Amino acid sequence: MTLQGHGRLAGFPRTIVASRDIFSALQVPDFRWLWLGSLGSSFAMNMQIIARGWLVYTLTSSSMDLAWVTLSFMLPTVAFSLWGGVVADRLPKKRIIVTAQTLNCVATLVMAAIILSDKVTFWDFIWFGFFNGTVLALSMPARQAFVPELIPDRLIFTAMALNTTSWNLSRILGPALAGFLIAWVAHGDTSSTYGVGIVYLMIAALYFISAATMLLVRRSGNIKAPDDKSPFADMVDGLRYVRENPPVFGLILLSIVPFLFGMPLNTLLPAFNEDILGGGPEDLGMLMSAMGGGAILGSLMLAAMGELRNKAAWLIATCVGWGAFTTAFGSAQVVWLAVALVAAIGWLSAWNMSLNRGLLQMQVDPVMRGRIMSIDMMSHGLMPLGVIPISVIAERYSVAVALEVAGVVFVLVVMALAAFTTSVRRVDQDLPRPMEIRES
Repeated sequence: MTLQGHGRLAGFPRTIVASRDIFSALQVPDFRWLWLGSLGSSFAMNMQIIARGWLVYTLTSSSMDLAWVTLSFMLPTVAFSLWGGVVADRLPKKRIIVTAQTLNCVATLVMAAIILSDKVTFWDFIWFGFFNGTVLALSMPARQAFVPELIPDRLIFTAMALNTTSWNLSRILGPALAGFLIAWVAHGDTSSTYGVGIVYLMIAALYFISAATMLLVRRSGNIKAPDDKSPFADMVDGLRYVRENPPVFGLILLSIVPFLFGMPLNTLLPAFNEDILGGGPEDLGMLMSAMGGGAILGSLMLAAMGELRNKAAWLIATCVGWGAFTTAFGSAQVVWLAVALVAAIGWLSAWNMSLNRGLLQMQVDPVMRGRIMSIDMMSHGLMPLGVIPISVIAERYSVAVALEVAGVVFVLVVMALAAFTTSVRRVDQDLPRPMEIRES
């Protein structure tokens, strides 16, 4: 197999078709069940971010401990995501996803029992984060690679927009639900673990629903034709493909930088809310929901625009804007300003990540898609390399200073890559020309 190319293998259409009807893919039953299952698991993950962050910071009052818990979740992403790409090629994707969600359900029930017994410790969040991260790393490539197998080629971009929208919808409603539920169940007692335990029971139920909806998908997923290659050789092929395709390499780079210097905001948001804004769980839920609302707007706007010219320039510009607004957020002293700025960050981040993922899907040969998605996911696991030093700054100075530094470094690194790395400036090179469809 030749490792060069930009998604134009024999048997696949050369014309990429984009549709402005972002809901049309839901008319395909198998994709609809996959999407609903993804929505359930996305709600579970976003509710967990709030519940975990609130309880860990209540137990330890340490920004570094928030970072260590995040690290426990992200390290398996680096260690196991490449294996997840190989697994996605070699086993039925439906079976992988159902198994993963069932395991998450059982583990979350165990964690809920520990929290409700009032015996939870910091280390419980470490082992639970490592388990969740491992399951995600081994299953997410299968979920991403499953989509093109369930829908017609002309609906691939519509499906991508729906997936982004479902994730961002969960970022609005999930954190708000978790935050208000914790406050309501605990009757204002911020030191109570009971409210967090109830949230974890809801998270387990969502994982169960996600697994159940996947059982309604009729297709099992394509399996890689047997050959003499070992799993390790398959992983090496994926890495070689990235190295030999400059646009793909550039897109991976522009995916790593935001996770290093943009995503630490998500980890430090509980500390910023409490230490800088003086807010409670309702305020934290409102901040997360504002970020999700901006993100939904960004993803829907990008999906509705159809053909977008100068994609490389837009990708670089949204990275720079993301960093600039992160710096501004770090300077916010009042809740209303912080809400407005974090909504803008959500808008820019969703636009940026949707554009990056769309370009990556268009640049990659379909037979390599699972492994390349796993490499992209592995790069996201490098986030702790940014979170830890930013958290050290937060511990030594303040969370506000840490976020201001993160935003400035974000902007400088992106501008340096754009100036000195050819691959970054060529991320939209040789793209197939999209054709816009208006369906009656």
